[in-house]
Amino acid sequence: MPMITARDGTQLYVKDWGQGRPVVLIHGWPLTAASWETQAVGLAEAGYRVVSYDRRGFGRSDQPWDGYDYDTLSDDLADVIGALELHDAALVGFSMGGGEVARYVSRRGARGVSRLAFVSSVAPGLLKSDANPDGASADLFEGMRDGLRKDRPAFLRDFFKDFYGQGLTSGVSQAVLDWTQGMAMMASPRATLECVTAFGMTDFTADVAQIRLPTLVVHGTADKIVPIAATAQRMAQMVPHATAIDYDGAPHGLVATHGDRLLDDLKAFLAT
Repeated sequence: MPMITARDGTQLYVKDWGQGRPVVLIHGWPLTAASWETQAVGLAEAGYRVVSYDRRGFGRSDQPWDGYDYDTLSDDLADVIGALELHDAALVGFSMGGGEVARYVSRRGARGVSRLAFVSSVAPGLLKSDANPDGASADLFEGMRDGLRKDRPAFLRDFFKDFYGQGLTSGVSQAVLDWTQGMAMMASPRATLECVTAFGMTDFTADVAQIRLPTLVVHGTADKIVPIAATAQRMAQMVPHATAIDYDGAPHGLVATHGDRLLDDLKAFLAT
């Protein structure tokens, strides 16, 4: 079943690999499910059923004009879970995908889900406020939108240098940068713009407050895209039973830069 129809008719491209307890991988902005390559293959080989899908507007999924708010995006996640009849699933959200995980749980409780993982996640929120003094100003996200409108390929090329921490001790090969750029350019320009507003401006505090499931929080201390103090550190405080793992010196895109370590940490968490 490579395509699943969401409730509004949008076609979502889905990969369903392996057998065993299900793990749903939700990718970050502005990528596709392919970005989970190391973890998807490794988890399937370890005996899990690994489901990953391209967010609406991205990759091989349909590119509707609307539907890039988190209520709709979490509905898409629910439709994937429902269509595949998943039970006792782990939800793993990277970056923007962490918002879908939080919103899904707050709207549907533990339906079909038994544990959660947030990797370089935007939850509980990026926007600067009295409650989140380490967050980013709205001007930053408007600047991102302006850069995307002016020259989307050039903006993303520069963005991915910080995404992967190029020039730090981590970083990735030029081939991975090229692959990432190719994934990003598959997306609808409209989806790319609207999702900046969604992940930048949405406050997930109320959503996170409802989390009662076993939770893993993984974040790099050198993340320039989603600063750890504004997100993961607050998440660990808000979810008392969460297991928080900081990757010292790691950038935002640790799914690639620290892929094997993340795979091991996910397998350890899933086995508990």
